[in-house]
Amino acid sequence: MQVQTLSDVTLLFAGDSGDGMQLTGEQFSLATALANNDLATFPDFPAEIRAPHGTTFGVSAFQVHFSENKIYTPGDEVDLLVAMNPAALVVNLHRLKKGGSIIVNDDSFGKRDLDLAKLTENPLENDSLADFQVFKVSLNKLTTEALKDSGLDKKSVDRCKNMFALGMALWLYSRPTAPVEAWVEQKFAKKPAIRDANLLVLRKGMDYGETTETFSVRYEIPQATLPQGVYRSIHGNQALAYGLMAAAEKSGLELFYASYPITPASDLLHELSNHKNFGIKTFQAEDELAAVGAAIGSSFGGSLGVTGTSGPGLALKMEAIGLAVMTELPLVIVDVQRGGPSTGLPTKTEQADLLQAMYGRNSEAPLCVLAAASPGDCFEMAYEACRIAVKYMIPVILLSDGYIANGSEPWKIPSLADFKPFESTKTTEANHTKNGEPAYLPYKRDENLSRPWAVPGVPVLQHRIGGLEKAHETGNVSYDAANHEFMVKLRAEKVQRISQEIPKTEIYGKETGDVLVIGWGGTYGSITSAVERLKGQGKAVSSIHIRHISPLPTDLADIFAGFTHLLVPELNNGQLIRILKDAYGLPFIGLHKIQGQPFKISEIEDKIVSLIDD
Repeated sequence: MQVQTLSDVTLLFAGDSGDGMQLTGEQFSLATALANNDLATFPDFPAEIRAPHGTTFGVSAFQVHFSENKIYTPGDEVDLLVAMNPAALVVNLHRLKKGGSIIVNDDSFGKRDLDLAKLTENPLENDSLADFQVFKVSLNKLTTEALKDSGLDKKSVDRCKNMFALGMALWLYSRPTAPVEAWVEQKFAKKPAIRDANLLVLRKGMDYGETTETFSVRYEIPQATLPQGVYRSIHGNQALAYGLMAAAEKSGLELFYASYPITPASDLLHELSNHKNFGIKTFQAEDELAAVGAAIGSSFGGSLGVTGTSGPGLALKMEAIGLAVMTELPLVIVDVQRGGPSTGLPTKTEQADLLQAMYGRNSEAPLCVLAAASPGDCFEMAYEACRIAVKYMIPVILLSDGYIANGSEPWKIPSLADFKPFESTKTTEANHTKNGEPAYLPYKRDENLSRPWAVPGVPVLQHRIGGLEKAHETGNVSYDAANHEFMVKLRAEKVQRISQEIPKTEIYGKETGDVLVIGWGGTYGSITSAVERLKGQGKAVSSIHIRHISPLPTDLADIFAGFTHLLVPELNNGQLIRILKDAYGLPFIGLHKIQGQPFKISEIEDKIVSLIDD
C-alpha cells in the first residue's frame, strides 16, 4: 500500500445528532494532539434539541484541521468527509474541496433516509458526486456482524458504528489508537459489555482499512515543531474555568461561580463544579437574575464573585450589573455569545453582544469589557478579568463566543509562577478618624480611584450600600445634582485608568502598509491566517487583535495612521466598527458575516485583495 506524506489535513465527521459525531471528533482530536500535530477544531451542533432523526436540521458535525505547521483555524475546505447518512452529506458537501474524499455509510441510503433528507435521487447512484472520491462502507452491517455475539440489544449495537468510522479514520491518517482505547476503558469502566463492544468495533475499523482494498493510499502527517513545554488539548470553556481558578489562587480569594444553564456557556459551570477540592463554590441558580445577584452577594461578602451566561441571559442580568457599578464591587460576567435575537441560533456562533456589553445598562454605567481571542487565550483573559475587577473594584464583562468555547487547540500549560499575584483593596481597618475615633469612609479612593473592600462583620466598617447614588467618600445617599455628576464622571474615569496598564498592541506584520486588519474575539484565527498568506505573496498587509475593548489601548491612533485602509471583520452587522469610528473618526471598512459560522480565511483574504487592488 502506498503511504503519502501530507503537510496538513482537514477532516469532517457528520451524522445525525444521535450518531456520536462530537464524541468521534473529540477522540480523533485527542489522538492527533498526542501525535504532536498542531490542530484546531470546530464542533457544529444542530440548533434544535431532538430534531427528527435523519433530517438536515438535525445534522451534527465536527471539523478538525491538523498539520505539521502552525495553524489558526479549523480549515476552509475539507479533505475528507465522513457522512453517516444522506442528510449529513447534503448539509456538508459544500465544505468538501473538489477532488476530496467521502466515506459514506451506504446502509443509511434507503428510500426513507433519502426522503428525510429531501432527496429525490440517491447521490450514490447518479453523477452528483463525480468530482469526489467516494468510499462506500456498510457501517451498520459491519458493526452488527462484529457484535453478533456481544449480547447487546440492537439499539446499543447501532450506537457503536461511530467507533468503526473512527477506527477507519485513525488508520487512514496513521493516528495512535492507545489514547482512544484508554478513554473507552475509563468511560465505560462500569459497563464492561459496552466497553468491550466499543473497543472491538474500533479495532474492526482499523482492521478494515488495513485488510480490505477499499483504500489504496494511507497518509502520514509529520509532527509539528512547537515551542518546548507541556501541552494539552483544551476547549475555550475549560480554559475559562482554569483561568478563573488560577486568579482565585493567585489573589487568595475564594471563587464563587453562579449561573443559570444556557448554551453555550453551561460547560463553564460543569467544569468548575468538578474542582471543589480547590475550594471552588458553584451555584446553579433558578434564573439569570438570581445567578448575578448571588455573585454580587458573594463579592459583598469578600469572595471573588463570577457569573456566566450567553446573550439572552446577559440582557436579564443588566439591572443587577448596574447595581455592581453603583456599589463598586468586583464582579466578573462571562458572556459566551451565540446567534440571536431571543433564542435565535443557540448552538451557532456570533459576535453580536458587544454593544450590549458596552452600553446595555440604564443611565451612565461604564465598566470594563474584554474579549478572548482563542480557546487557549480564554485562560489569560479570565485571569485578566479577575485581576482588573479586584484591583479597580468594578464589574468586568469578558466576551467569548460559541466558536471559541466549543473549539479546541493545543495549549501550552503555563506555570502559575509566571502570573503575578494581585492583591485586593480588602480591608479590616478604619481609614479615617472622626472626633478622634476610628471611622470608615467606604468611598475614599486610592491612586486607581478604587474604593476599599470592606469585610462584613467588622463593627468599625459599618457603611451604607445599595443602588441609590452615593455621596463622595461617605457613601451616604445623595440627591445633590453636582455630586451625581461628579460621581458619574469619577466612575467613568476609573474605567479609563485601566488603559494605563494595557500592554502595547502587537502588530502582526509591518507597522505601515496598504491594509491593517483589526479583529476581536473569535476572528483571530481567520484574520491571522489570511494576513499570513498575503504577506507570503508580498502584500503590504498587517493585523492587530483587540482584547481590551473598554477602555481601548492608548496606542491605536498611532497604529491606524500607518495604513491606507482599515478593515474590521466581525460576525455581526458592524459593532466594533461603530465603537472605533466614534473613538477615532476614521473611515474604517466593515466586513460582516451573520450566518452562525466563523469566517473562512478566503473571505477575509478576498476582501483584503479587493482593497489593495481598488
